[in-house]
Amino acid sequence: MTRIHHLKIYNSLTGQKEVFEPIHENHVGMYVCGPTVYSNVHLGNVRTFMSFDVIFRYLKFLGYKVRYVRNITDVGHIVDDVDDGEDKIAKRARLEQLEPMEIVQKYTVDFHTILSKFNFLPPSIEPTATGHIIEQIQIVQEILDNGLAYVSNGSVYFDVLKYNESKPYGILSGRNLEDMISNSRDLDGQDDKKNAVDFALWKKAEPEHIMRWPSPWGDGFPGWHLECTAMSTKYLGTQFDIHGGGMDLKFPHHECEIAQNEAAKNHAPVKYWMHANLLTLNGKKMAKSTGNSILPGEILSGDNNILSKAFSAAVVRFFMLQAHYRSILDFSDEAILAAEKGFNRLVEAVATLDKIEAANVSTFDVKSWIEQGLQAMDDDFNTPILIANLFEAVKVINSLAEQKTTLTAADLREFKTYIHAFIEDILGIELESKSAAKDELIPQLIDLLIAQRNQARADKNWKLSDELRDNLLQLGIELKDGKDGTTYKY
Repeated sequence: MTRIHHLKIYNSLTGQKEVFEPIHENHVGMYVCGPTVYSNVHLGNVRTFMSFDVIFRYLKFLGYKVRYVRNITDVGHIVDDVDDGEDKIAKRARLEQLEPMEIVQKYTVDFHTILSKFNFLPPSIEPTATGHIIEQIQIVQEILDNGLAYVSNGSVYFDVLKYNESKPYGILSGRNLEDMISNSRDLDGQDDKKNAVDFALWKKAEPEHIMRWPSPWGDGFPGWHLECTAMSTKYLGTQFDIHGGGMDLKFPHHECEIAQNEAAKNHAPVKYWMHANLLTLNGKKMAKSTGNSILPGEILSGDNNILSKAFSAAVVRFFMLQAHYRSILDFSDEAILAAEKGFNRLVEAVATLDKIEAANVSTFDVKSWIEQGLQAMDDDFNTPILIANLFEAVKVINSLAEQKTTLTAADLREFKTYIHAFIEDILGIELESKSAAKDELIPQLIDLLIAQRNQARADKNWKLSDELRDNLLQLGIELKDGKDGTTYKY
């Protein structure tokens, strides 16, 4: 299939779709920036990693041998994403009164647990920053040897202005270096950098800094941008096919990666840069400080103040893939309720398909339908078009059930094969026909009992009302009476 189809990928570096031609025939190297494990994985992260999970799945589906590397950032990520401030993991360790590596372990486990619930395939390799300190020190030394970095008071900084004399700094983000300089804060004489735009390759560890390693320049820790350059090149080579991440990483993180690789290896590291867009909540940026936030686990449990009920991981995944990975996606109760209805229609149709019997003639062009689905994915992994194509299949299935449409045994078999391939293998959506119906039934039964309790209260039958409330509580369902009616949580 790699020879038959013409996959096109939107390359952030060139700003256009390009025919995908891997560096090594039938082999793909893909690196995606993973989480900084200092807190529970948030919904925006899940969306980004889901986008690349689908990309990973489709490349494998096409027959490529894919090495997918997704790192764990467990050191070196400064709070405000520049070179000043406190390491995020160290800060959380102090707040929770734990060792930094206890924080790393706690939130790495959470990350893996959540992604497993959403049916993510594990990457081929999942390296950690702390496991590659030696490689990071080696790259710093290479950049120093090439005259594009300097040591200052025990720290090592990348010399952006000197680099820009021969290579364009800002090539990925489209930023102009002169504008960056004019918008940077003035150096106050206390800063170790030559220029405000320079970034840290290695930071000197102050006495109170817990996470520290010896280096030729003194005890310290790596800069945030360095780890991805070290790990991507170690496992994928100094030039590889795809580098992905969230749109927010384009600058400065990915821009600095390009500069580091050019400075150390004398060539660009990546052929295709890919960036997933943002996820908003009720039309606004998600932020804990404003209360406009929700964790993936809170969606699955229903224990939140944003949504009207709990939703299954399959429904959430289906909802997210209804938008293209390069589009902003807004998460809301209304939107996911609508997605759940569509998902249940799809599940019901697939269950119906198993009962369809073959006929002597086909009145539906299965091969054309399959080709449309593949063309959607070949067009920069266009999952919303593929899902629209699946709903065309739902209409066909309903028509088959009514015997208005017929398929031969061979066409019926191929139709079933590709419906499951599109939904489960490529989109990664688990078809839980029985459990989905059961999950849908439970809220309906709870609503029925709440209605009976409300009637008992209206009739002043307090004994029955209390019994219904207490029985539900014993089952782990807590009722809450408010001015807008009765709600519940698990």
